[in-house]
Amino acid sequence: MADKTTVPAVRPVPAARAKNRVMFWKMILLAGVRRRSQALMAVLCATIGAGTLLCLATICLVVPAQMNEELRSYGANLIVTANGGFDAETADEVTDAVEAVAPAQSASYRYESVRINSAPYTLAGIEAQDVRAINRHWSVEGDWPANGNVMMGRDVAEGLGVKIGSTITIGLRDERADAALRNGRRSTDILSDDGTPMCVGGIVDTGGAEDSLVYMSAGDMERLAGARGADVLEFASQGAPDELTALAETLQTTGARGAVRYQAHQVTRMTSSNARIITMLRTLFGVVSIVALALTLVGVSTTMSSIVARRRAEIGLRRALGATSRSIAGEFLVESAVYGVVGGAIGCAAGYGIAYALCAQVFDRRVGFSWWLAALCVLVSVALAVVASIGPVRRATRIDPAVVLREE
Repeated sequence: MADKTTVPAVRPVPAARAKNRVMFWKMILLAGVRRRSQALMAVLCATIGAGTLLCLATICLVVPAQMNEELRSYGANLIVTANGGFDAETADEVTDAVEAVAPAQSASYRYESVRINSAPYTLAGIEAQDVRAINRHWSVEGDWPANGNVMMGRDVAEGLGVKIGSTITIGLRDERADAALRNGRRSTDILSDDGTPMCVGGIVDTGGAEDSLVYMSAGDMERLAGARGADVLEFASQGAPDELTALAETLQTTGARGAVRYQAHQVTRMTSSNARIITMLRTLFGVVSIVALALTLVGVSTTMSSIVARRRAEIGLRRALGATSRSIAGEFLVESAVYGVVGGAIGCAAGYGIAYALCAQVFDRRVGFSWWLAALCVLVSVALAVVASIGPVRRATRIDPAVVLREE
């Protein structure tokens, strides 16, 4: 009986594998060249999807930061008041506690009852640069308080009949006066004319209670009334509303048992509107992105179905010559992935250009190019192209070569 010998399977040598890979990519390239219209349509669909995604994602990263910055410029979102004024140590502790939660801008206010041109008013001692940073919506005509100049609220200026450049006399008011305060002014008897002459350097119009105050630099206030801590600390924090709520509760508890008693409360109107606007924008951008990606999915799927239909005879012939379903599916999926890569790269460039122009023109901000975001968008584009091709590819692998060749 003759010996049976087993013939080992012939495996492609490395050179043959390299040649096969080169041939495979030539087939992919030639397929795109021969069907330029379908290839361009698939690339265009991927471009629209990736461009929309990158543009909206970039804006979603910029707009919330811009909104937070703009809304914080409309005033503080956390206010801490002390019963008898803060000492330096307590003020530092409160500031550290706030900044431990999130970055924050702060401003301090010291209030004194004074008489101006013999009429009683409330004087606020401030650091102009700090208050200006938090309240950028204030409309100031002239200069902020500094170097012996004061800034008057619109209501006070109209009540006194003064304008920028006018000289007023400020003196400390007797705290024993018991007249009722109304709109920042007490209807008392005419007081003495003793005091310190000051120049009106600016007039502020806020549309709020701040218009009934007179503002003086902290240094001038100390020279006028002596050294003392601030009565109010205001913070414009970048913390989320929930974080600010928890922070206010913590400060409230700490302030109730400390040597210096103070109270903290959150300006919920500002923080809640901030959160609502940002949430609404993100939701809107998310919906638009989903719609754009869905349209991309449909567009690529339709294009690949057209390509499969046009290549039906070719697929049948290849199946008759021994090509496997796996090899045919692999070719179409790789072709789709190539369309996704090309369209994703073009879309990222176009999307960044649109996002840059929008942020510069609408939000007055310059946005940098995010490589990780671009890579993510390209990956999403490739994934969508491949997923969109699954249906057409399955139909391609089920083509019966006998039926196709008989039709031909």
